Amino acid sequence: MVSPTKHLGIASSHQSAWVSIKRKQSEGTDMKTVFLMFDSVNRLMLEPYGGFFLETPNFKRLAERSVTFDNHYVGSMPCMPARRDMQTGRLSFLHRSWGPLEPFDNSFPVSLKTVGAYSHLITDHYHYFEDGGATYHTRYNSFDFIRGQESDPWKVDLETPIEKIKKKYHPSQNDPGSKQNPYNYMINREFMTEEADFPSVKCFEAGFEFLDKNRNADNWLLQIETFDPHEPFFAPERLREKFKTDYIGPILDWPRYERVTESQEEIDEMRANYMALLALCDEHLGRLLDYFDEHDMWKDTALVLTTDHGFLLGEHDWWAKNRMPVYEEISHIPLFFYHPEHKDKAGQRRKSLTQSIDFMPTFCEMYGAETPAEVQGKSILPILETDETDREAALFGYWGGGVNVVDGRYSYFCYPKDMENQDLYQYTLMPTHMTNMFSVEELRTATLVEPFDFTKGVPLLRVAHKSKASTKTHSYHFPEKMLDTETVLFDLKNDPGQTTPINDADVITRLDATLFKLMVENCAPAETLARMKESLGYT
Repeated sequence: MVSPTKHLGIASSHQSAWVSIKRKQSEGTDMKTVFLMFDSVNRLMLEPYGGFFLETPNFKRLAERSVTFDNHYVGSMPCMPARRDMQTGRLSFLHRSWGPLEPFDNSFPVSLKTVGAYSHLITDHYHYFEDGGATYHTRYNSFDFIRGQESDPWKVDLETPIEKIKKKYHPSQNDPGSKQNPYNYMINREFMTEEADFPSVKCFEAGFEFLDKNRNADNWLLQIETFDPHEPFFAPERLREKFKTDYIGPILDWPRYERVTESQEEIDEMRANYMALLALCDEHLGRLLDYFDEHDMWKDTALVLTTDHGFLLGEHDWWAKNRMPVYEEISHIPLFFYHPEHKDKAGQRRKSLTQSIDFMPTFCEMYGAETPAEVQGKSILPILETDETDREAALFGYWGGGVNVVDGRYSYFCYPKDMENQDLYQYTLMPTHMTNMFSVEELRTATLVEPFDFTKGVPLLRVAHKSKASTKTHSYHFPEKMLDTETVLFDLKNDPGQTTPINDADVITRLDATLFKLMVENCAPAETLARMKESLGYT
């Protein structure tokens, strides 16, 4: 068995301290963790990351208590692919679009069970309970689902004509072709008349209920996860008043996944509603920090905060995600990490490159569970001690779209030549899309193929992608729906806003090699490697 310190590339001067901590964690059952996830957080809106559009005093409080990571990146996107990465510790976007955990997948809540650690999920993220997410929440020992976010099929109103409700909303929010079901959300919202009715408020109330009952117990992980500040940007009236704009018109808080074409007043209104919702998230965080203070939980409980991906709020003339290059606002995400064994590192920052796939091995290390052999993420814990890592670069992207690589200095977006006519397949044993099963038409193309290295000897269904079949699922989750697919290189040091691509042959040659090396290490299918080679002329 490879030494954990050797595998993680820890400097020898820090090995003895790290081994001591790991031994204590392996032998004891006193680890406690609150893992907090907000959805779609634009990192640059937070004051600890230089944000100045709104005050986020509680994110600042957390930064003063914890270690702030300056180079934390996504892996697979969007929502459920990102969660698959987090649970399994490896990238999924090279093989699969949106889909459930697979029978061969590892999962950190399952790994924690092997050492007697209890995990509990509290979430209002309704994608867990759709066809394409249905195996995630059941990996935890227990879970609490809060209803009502976005298009969650929750409340029913058959008497009120939908046309009457639609009149409250901007015409852009009345397009059923661009959203899963905006009318579900409109009806849900009619039942949220008080701030206490908001799903994210209920999530935190459930979190405090768990802590009131269990904070003195040992060996548990509590994951509190809120859909906010994901669109639609519905915040309490008191916060919307705080960010009031000159916009006069129907409700405008759900941006289209499109290029920005709105008037300045409409743009300002959309951004203001996002900020109001992010301010609510900051308040939720503040209540949790107050709870940690009141009950002296800092002495024995870790607190980790991140998001699944970022969100464009008009930057680069785009809204949202999925359809455009994976700019820093989407790919470069916040991470705050407090560990009671490293409280002396409060307020420090780390430059080491980390990624969402690192949570799985991190939680395994924290609880003394064995990290599965298939995991390719790296434990974050050594970086809390010293800002050193052996990660050369991070790979990220959407299935069938670009393959992107970042090394801390340069960000490189690589796209196939023809997005609509790719030799493209999904590899799965769980043939479901986001909200429906694979169609019979799709499954007629299926063949059984040899296992990948990470499938534990299990063969897979190889299903050809059919663009017309994608019309039966979410509009924005397939490669032919992308609207900007130019291969470009950005220098993040000299151009952090990614305004001007550069053409540096030496850097491109180096990153080509890095990208393909990482693709091979992540078992990219042969056709995926072929189409990227064709695009870049790489041999």
